[in-house]
Amino acid sequence: MRRFDPACLDLKAAVASGTYGAPLLCVSRGVTSAPGCTDEFSVTGSAIHEFDTVPCLLDSPVTEVSRHAPRATSAVTGLRDPQVMLLRTADGALTTVETFLNAGYGYDVCCEIVAEHGAVALAHPARLVRDADRTRATAHPTDWRPRFADAYRLEFQAWTDAVAQGGPSPPATAHDGLAATAVAEAVIRSMKDGGRTVPVAVPEV
Repeated sequence: MRRFDPACLDLKAAVASGTYGAPLLCVSRGVTSAPGCTDEFSVTGSAIHEFDTVPCLLDSPVTEVSRHAPRATSAVTGLRDPQVMLLRTADGALTTVETFLNAGYGYDVCCEIVAEHGAVALAHPARLVRDADRTRATAHPTDWRPRFADAYRLEFQAWTDAVAQGGPSPPATAHDGLAATAVAEAVIRSMKDGGRTVPVAVPEV
């Protein structure tokens, strides 16, 4: 879905322009876990979006991963939250992915790409700034729907257009989904093996 998000597309175009040099580092984030959420679900239900977004933004596949977790938040039991995953892509870039399902303050997805000659980042999506009592503030949505409404609309439109025309639906393919799943499986292997670095193997189709 994030491949269709206008802000993510602008970010990808900025990286592809070459203005900022080779990308070296990418950072991303997220609000409240579902009942019964596990460490594995944090990977397959949340971080999976970043596992697809990172290779799309950098135009390079993920080749190895490791997963790490600090002291867990007191807001939930049975879940190591937050979690941090390190992804290395074939071009040598290192990406830090953070999932913090119980951050509590609101839904917040960020992405910054640090390159050789500068950095580009997604702007905060808030539509309103409030000034009162010597304080400036913006609001966070309670879930993903306000933030990614346009992305879902554009994705569904691309799919229906592809069905009507009898062709593929760019810019997402079944192989992209398979690759993101392979990254998630490697992260879970790292999770169960003390955070060691694990290579990513995408099955041939």
